[in-house]
Amino acid sequence: MPSNTTAPPGKKTAKKKGRRARLLLLVLVLALVAGIGFGGYWGVSTVRASFPQTTGEIRLDKLSADVEVKRDANGVPQIYADNETDLFRAQGYVQAQDRFYEMDVRRHVTAGRLSEMFGESQVDTDAFLRTLGWRRVAQQEYDEVLSPETKKYLQAYADGVNAYLKDHAKPADISVEYAALSLTNDYAIEPWTPVDSVAWLKAMAWDLRGNMQDEIDRSLMTSRMSAQQIKQLYPEYPYALHQPILDKGAVDESTGAFDPKADATEGDGATTGDTPGSGPGGSNGGAASQLGALSEVLDTVPALLGPNGNGIGSNSWVVAGKYTTSGKPLLANDPHLAPQLPSLWYQMGLHCRSVSATCRYDVAGYTFSGMPGVIIGHNDKIAWGLTNLGADVTDLYLEKIGPDGYLVDGKVKPFTTREETIKVAGGTDRKITVRSTDRGPLVSDRSSELEQVGQKAPVGNAAPDRGTGYGVSLQWTALQPGRSMDAIFALDRAKDFTTFRAAAKNFEVPSQNLIYADTEGNIGYQSPGKIPRRAKGDGTLPAPGWDSSYQWKGYIPFEQLPYEYNPDRGYIVTANQAVIDQKTYPDLLTKDWGYGSRSQRINDLIESKTKDGGKISPDDMRTMQTDNRSEIATLLNPLLLKIDISDPSVREAQKLLEGWDYTQEPDSAAAAYFNAVWRNVLKLAFGNKLPKELRAEGDCINVRPAQATGPVDEQNKLVRECGERDPDSAQPDGGDRWYEVVRPLLKQEKSEWWTTPGSRTDAATETRDQLLARAMKDARWELTAKLGKDVSTWSWGRLHQLTLKNQTLGTAGPGVVQQLLNRGPWNLGGGEAAVDATGWNAAGGYDVIWVPSMRMVVNVGDWDKSRWVNLTGASGHAFHSNYTDQTDAWAKGELYDWAYGRAAVDATTKDTLTLKP
Repeated sequence: MPSNTTAPPGKKTAKKKGRRARLLLLVLVLALVAGIGFGGYWGVSTVRASFPQTTGEIRLDKLSADVEVKRDANGVPQIYADNETDLFRAQGYVQAQDRFYEMDVRRHVTAGRLSEMFGESQVDTDAFLRTLGWRRVAQQEYDEVLSPETKKYLQAYADGVNAYLKDHAKPADISVEYAALSLTNDYAIEPWTPVDSVAWLKAMAWDLRGNMQDEIDRSLMTSRMSAQQIKQLYPEYPYALHQPILDKGAVDESTGAFDPKADATEGDGATTGDTPGSGPGGSNGGAASQLGALSEVLDTVPALLGPNGNGIGSNSWVVAGKYTTSGKPLLANDPHLAPQLPSLWYQMGLHCRSVSATCRYDVAGYTFSGMPGVIIGHNDKIAWGLTNLGADVTDLYLEKIGPDGYLVDGKVKPFTTREETIKVAGGTDRKITVRSTDRGPLVSDRSSELEQVGQKAPVGNAAPDRGTGYGVSLQWTALQPGRSMDAIFALDRAKDFTTFRAAAKNFEVPSQNLIYADTEGNIGYQSPGKIPRRAKGDGTLPAPGWDSSYQWKGYIPFEQLPYEYNPDRGYIVTANQAVIDQKTYPDLLTKDWGYGSRSQRINDLIESKTKDGGKISPDDMRTMQTDNRSEIATLLNPLLLKIDISDPSVREAQKLLEGWDYTQEPDSAAAAYFNAVWRNVLKLAFGNKLPKELRAEGDCINVRPAQATGPVDEQNKLVRECGERDPDSAQPDGGDRWYEVVRPLLKQEKSEWWTTPGSRTDAATETRDQLLARAMKDARWELTAKLGKDVSTWSWGRLHQLTLKNQTLGTAGPGVVQQLLNRGPWNLGGGEAAVDATGWNAAGGYDVIWVPSMRMVVNVGDWDKSRWVNLTGASGHAFHSNYTDQTDAWAKGELYDWAYGRAAVDATTKDTLTLKP
């Protein structure tokens, strides 16, 4: 969860006596642990009481035989059991040892119950999450859809978690964060349930849901922009520059199945009929206001994995043995998600002591705390990785609503309604009424009817008129029961490409790119997922709900989804680019792909390394993961060097770009200056032309005061201003979509986008070079304020910093608490849309807001020579030695040895714990 997930301590609504007492206690405990104040024995022993027992023996209810838990120096556990239920029961116990507080917060998020932990500040968030109904759908999946075997594993996992809770009756013995919560009588730790695990998949799907925000933004743009301008801001995928995942393949008309060897022909592509055009939201003020309000709501919803948009994604690629030094495939994966403390990922191994028909698991990799099984990793036969496919699996519908229901084809249909009660720690319970159409919930109701239980007067946000007008409903594949949990266990025990694809068939949401390699030397790819077919429209704009012709008409059959097996080129790259040329594929996957900067760079690196008979080593794969070359710099920098600069201070900065190789190392002054120039180019060219509803939060800028008239070396007078920006403008985020927006414009001396009105300190710009010159000057001012006048002291890492924040009290608590719980900053290289995707948002500054959340390089077949690293560490306990022990290595692009075989695990074992019946 990023920083907007929970904000318990910093809100005015939380300044109550009980809350203040809890925070004071927590500060005291943490201060004692950190050696501040008295530094007494009680504080140290209290915090250490929550650290996991990793040696000796523990009795565990419902075990049938001994289970060994072996941990290495990084605290990574490898579990050995004689049967499957014991294996997953032990997994639940061990994850609870390390991460239960994180697990508890997550399940409150997915159930819309954050207010029970953190009070009134979370009521609006809970109301929206209750409207979506993640937990309800998860319960339905468990009751009606998941296999008996999967439910058995989920129950065993829950039993293990609950055995841990039973052994730790005092909340302070579970985690230090509970020291703040345990003083109240209205919150108690509840037993874990199987549905708590299933619901996490809904949260994962939410953050990887696709183009919902783009739908809203395009519709809002219609209020101020022409269709041609909007098209320029959302260009087509650049197939000529950035190759898709598959270079061939087509649906065979005779069999109705996808044939990965077929030569596709243009003209067989998806046809979706007309679209809603400018959209009802663009032409109607009422609907537009609902969309604008919904956009604000989405900003407040927890983004559990990372910022939804161009940045969130991943890299993965697999190289066949004919191109590797080992002669067997090599597979790399690094998902790009929000930086979190502890990391979203949890490393572990799950091993049957003797693999047989009754105990089939021998798997290791990365999983989520609170969920059994392994999500990404390898077993003894195959390895696999995931990246976000980006399929369009959400549609917003504008609804004409009245007191009796919503309009469809001239007839009124009644809403399906339910009441939800939100319990509030230290406050009065609230209730909401959720209304749903046949397509999904009316998400525009989110801020209405938040009433105190027992009273009629609305509280919080003013309630809109729910009787007549417009509303917005959401249709989303994740709001229907699915079998993704079944798929995870099937992946963990798959033995070949056939069983791998069979597992992928049930991986319905979120839709992911799955890459594959096996010990026989095969490599492959599969795009799974429940992806809708639309009777009309292309999903790029909200559709008119009152016209049934815009309904979904089923889903693409799994047999027709793209895949490939041992392609002739000898490698497969997935990094959120287009899966296949949409002009040759009969179904629409999405029109909002990532734009392929990272994927093409990886393709180029592989081709460069393998030409003339070259071979790729595991260390080459690691080096590729840390490649930080900037594609936009290759386009823009040559033009910047041609600008005639008269101001000596700006000229001094311009010289930094001479001879620069476009890499973004932490110590690079050129990278610092270029990225500041790029940010200012975006602000000047587009910032005053986009509707205010699209404005990103935090887009304050350093500006030159009106009285500052001297050269740039006087810019110690710069001030931080947020209030004087154009209130009717937005700032671009700078993702690789903007690379493709700017690419054709750079060839034009004049364009409406280069025209910028003058301000109190700057003249108007009318040409490309005038705007670039002004951006270079503004960037010089900005970095002078941030990094000093001497350009020789500038570095990208000083601007581009990562601070790891504990995901509750470390994000919005009192400063002293944040200092004790958080870690950093680290000065990082990399950048937006680089392979080393340490992302930043040009609208808000240069701080790192998404990262490669883990990295792995799998040496297929020689498993003990695989390597991996996590963003933080195995432990979620502040001050534990494994809290952030992997972060320094991660920041340097280093990997740790990954022991898998029993002999290798024994050799690296530091602690052994035996769980006994």
